[in-house]
Amino acid sequence: MKIVMSWFLAGLLVSLLTQPVVLAQSATGYTLGDAVADFRVKNVDGRSISLADYKAQKGLIVVFTSNHCPFAKAYEDRLIALDRKFAPQGFPVLAIMPNDPALYEEDSFENVKARARDKGYSYAYTIDETQATAHAFGATRTPQVYVLKQTGGQFILEYFGTIDDSPQDGANVQRKYVDEAVSSLLLGRPVQSPITKPIGCAIKWKG
Repeated sequence: MKIVMSWFLAGLLVSLLTQPVVLAQSATGYTLGDAVADFRVKNVDGRSISLADYKAQKGLIVVFTSNHCPFAKAYEDRLIALDRKFAPQGFPVLAIMPNDPALYEEDSFENVKARARDKGYSYAYTIDETQATAHAFGATRTPQVYVLKQTGGQFILEYFGTIDDSPQDGANVQRKYVDEAVSSLLLGRPVQSPITKPIGCAIKWKG
């Protein structure tokens, strides 16, 4: 009886410890159809970039990514390809590094600057110094994507999740979820698969 009770209490403790995290993430993050509030992040050139800076665009592909994560590294060239394809059509990429750099030196501002320079990113690579933007979106992993469409002066969330269905091998992609989402929006059509599961490294939170 004591053994059964011990297992029950252990299970209850795990449930109590983990459940609030899930609820908080789903309660505070944006969901489909939400208008995304303005935010500010720090670009690698030291300038502050805000969502309002993209008001001339049809939309925005927001990607939470990082330097240290192998999944994020595997997607770098695909993100560049997405930006080169869709930025001229009004949907540029904005990359945001949300991790606490104290936990991974590779994600420090200087290393983020170096990565952007070495890879020749065609899009802005920024850092979320306070992690407020990542919390507002409800982001949990890198990479994780949010596709926004500008409607009536507001940026509306139309898709969130993974970039495609092959996180490790770019040559084996069957479904290009972000590409499909943006292409549909440009044609005035609803996104067919608006929510997918992001595959990547957990965001490293402060404190």
